[in-house]
Amino acid sequence: MTRLPRLALTLFLCGPAVLSAQKAPAAPVSAPLTNVRYDVTFDSITAQARRLQVSMSFDVAGPGPVLLSLPAWTPGSYELSFFARWVSDFTPSAGDKPLGWDKLDYDTWRVQPAGAKSMTVRFNYLADTLDNAMAWARPDFVLFNGTNVFLYPEGRGTTFPASVTVHTEPSWLVATGMQPAPSPARTYREGNYHDLVDKPFFVGRMDLDSTKVGGQWTRLATYPAGMLAGAARTEVLSDLGKMIPAEAAVFGETPWSAYNVMMIFDSAYGGGSALEHTNSHVGIYNPGFIGNPVLASITAHEIFHAWNVKRLRPADMVPYRYDRSEPTVWLWVSEGITDYYADLALRRGGIITDQQFLNATGEKLAKVAAAPPTALEDASLTTWIHPTDGSEYLYYPKGSLAGFALDIMIRDASDNRRSLDDVMRELYRTTYKAGGRGFTGAQWWAAVSKAAGGRSFADFAAKYVDGREPYPWAQLLPMAGIRIAVDTTQEARLGLAAGQDSSGAVVVREVQPGGSAEEAGLKAGDVLVSLGDIPITDQNFAARFRERFKQEGQPLPIQVKRDGQTLTLNGKVHLVPRVQGRLAFDSTASPKAVRVRDGILKGVVGP
Repeated sequence: MTRLPRLALTLFLCGPAVLSAQKAPAAPVSAPLTNVRYDVTFDSITAQARRLQVSMSFDVAGPGPVLLSLPAWTPGSYELSFFARWVSDFTPSAGDKPLGWDKLDYDTWRVQPAGAKSMTVRFNYLADTLDNAMAWARPDFVLFNGTNVFLYPEGRGTTFPASVTVHTEPSWLVATGMQPAPSPARTYREGNYHDLVDKPFFVGRMDLDSTKVGGQWTRLATYPAGMLAGAARTEVLSDLGKMIPAEAAVFGETPWSAYNVMMIFDSAYGGGSALEHTNSHVGIYNPGFIGNPVLASITAHEIFHAWNVKRLRPADMVPYRYDRSEPTVWLWVSEGITDYYADLALRRGGIITDQQFLNATGEKLAKVAAAPPTALEDASLTTWIHPTDGSEYLYYPKGSLAGFALDIMIRDASDNRRSLDDVMRELYRTTYKAGGRGFTGAQWWAAVSKAAGGRSFADFAAKYVDGREPYPWAQLLPMAGIRIAVDTTQEARLGLAAGQDSSGAVVVREVQPGGSAEEAGLKAGDVLVSLGDIPITDQNFAARFRERFKQEGQPLPIQVKRDGQTLTLNGKVHLVPRVQGRLAFDSTASPKAVRVRDGILKGVVGP
């Protein structure tokens, strides 16, 4: 027996009359607004409560209630955050007269103007979350994003101009990518809501200086003051001067008049991350990243996003919608290929060597090999729900490797006369520059095929993008004059499996028989604190551990927490062989393969 859904059965019995009754209700639309102004106050007083005082003033240009919404997410951070949850003390008024209001939904306020032609909405915003997409305050500093605090009129589009005035201590600084207005002081203006919310703010005590790159200003704002200083700051500024021209060469233009690199260093932050914007990015790092090459890599990645994502991006995400998620199967291009070009920018800019580029690529090979087989399209889609199967951010390394593979194939097919650079440049010109359109899947593969002289990539897409087959490196690498060299080393192993819990602690999951951990008396459930004198939380833990413990039988003190007590267990080092592949130049490569390899590393084409 076939069972029809109840609605389908009703339609079958009752006919077309029911269809007309099923129309969706019209989407809510705010009264039209003009002359929109925002004011944000953060000073030594509001800092004590870690709050921003925010107001939005405007003229009401038509009938009906005013519907004001906050975004649900920040573009580039592919998760729904619902910023309305940090709002308190929402108060609308017309002059001295309070106005009535209620909630239309969880992130929309409905205000009754009661005939008022001008009105102001005020609220407080809690800035207590250290995250690139959030707002975070200290006694002398705040980071906030426009998506956190700038309300927009529901259903009225995003083309309205607006100004933002920041009120803070006279001696504190303001850093933002927004366009400064002639007056009053610390007032900025943008012509549409997309630009308004895509230019975050640093306000407070910070280090702020500038350098010219390619004739345009690049600003470096860092907090806390004095943290990134001296030779380390000079190195960051020098690296910016090398990586930006290498990236601009891919697209043939630099799309900003000034760019802001905005960095926060905090010892409580466990790693490093950053978020791209139109003409800036915000990075948050543990201080251990200072002087670490990873800092340059993340910086290059975020700057490349100014072209690939902020301007050139999938049609699924044009225009940005702020009230809901915008899933796409193309994050492997937006994020993964950006990661590939970050490595290329460092190499082409002379920041890293050929071998360092190969090492970075080899690490991605190993990471993808160790992950569950995952289609690039699937990984791109599911990042919104943060899957726990190990595939959550796989579109970064696997997408980077897809870019590497396509670059090799295009250069091989064209005898190095064309490259992936041509694909990126053509799509940038034919979609973003031709009216701000996003690219479709058909446009992407057509551009790839065109660069490769008409070669079809349907098989590549089916197997390695939509499919889960491993990349054919045995065929691809020789085309670029690269081989996999195998090294065998002896290294210390504990003989256990461990993972982080929700608090970030490293917890022993399993103790393997016959290893150092079992001999020392470790148990499942123990929390690892340190191995010898190396804290388990050390950013360079793996390298320091391998360097410190490399003799068979060497004493190995293992500090753990068990049942509320801190114990030191006495173990001994056991060395086990580790077979590892690394990428290296192939000395027997053909002249064509050498041209392809040099073209990739130097950013050149031609026989």
